[in-house]
Amino acid sequence: MTNMRRAMFGLWGSSHPGPTVVVTVLAAALSVAVGLELGRTMLLMMAVFVGQLSIGISNDAIDADRDRAVGRADKPVARGDVSIRTAWGAAIGCFFLALVLSVPLGFGVMVAHALALVSAWSYNAGLKATPWSIVPFLITFGIFPSLATLSASEPELAATWAWLAGGSLGAAIHLTNVLPDLDDDARTGIRGLPHRIGGQGSVWLAAAAVLVGAFAATLGPSGGQAAEVPVVSWVFCGVVVSVVVMTLVLAGLGRPGRILFRLVMLAALLLAVQLIVSGGSLAG
Repeated sequence: MTNMRRAMFGLWGSSHPGPTVVVTVLAAALSVAVGLELGRTMLLMMAVFVGQLSIGISNDAIDADRDRAVGRADKPVARGDVSIRTAWGAAIGCFFLALVLSVPLGFGVMVAHALALVSAWSYNAGLKATPWSIVPFLITFGIFPSLATLSASEPELAATWAWLAGGSLGAAIHLTNVLPDLDDDARTGIRGLPHRIGGQGSVWLAAAAVLVGAFAATLGPSGGQAAEVPVVSWVFCGVVVSVVVMTLVLAGLGRPGRILFRLVMLAALLLAVQLIVSGGSLAG
């Protein structure tokens, strides 16, 4: 493998590919729910995808020394496949490219995307080591549905319930994503909210957050009127509740944190599909 190919594969590995792909798919699902035309949907997906690359790669660039200290062989930057300089160049380049791609979708989309990216980068840059580590996830994922609604021909911010659903899922993602690394983080001085409340506390709080998101996405489009919620929405809500129960059971059995994180990401995708099939409006 040439050095160029090695670096490219390394950058992709540093981008946290799983979450990057899931968040991009979420953008596509929300675009369909809003009714964006194909061209604008593809452009939003590209902007979100590149923005996620910037977040993931910057995280690994900042954490390279810590990752080496705890022997993280799964981190391309830490093991030397990608230089720190290359990683920083890619992360910064992707950050600005994501904003450039957002401009044709409207000034509001560009501003909202910038706020979401700055919030995510603030986590990487230091908030992850504080009791406020959850805040960037609340902000970034709370803003996320508005990227789709602001991209519409008549741009609007997303409805309040969509902000609540997005922020809740963001909180759950944060609380479960760090579970596999709690011990390594503690050794290198990282003590975010999940580290302070412990693994079990994080799982229970994440489960509660997913439930808040599920019921917000189910009841929100009907203005809180349960009798007006389509049957299909209740079905999806029931499936998400089942995923939450499964998460708690697996956590009680001591299953790896990565499995719990994947279940939370599955719940996020299910809720996005629910919005498409139920026809609920995301706009405020």
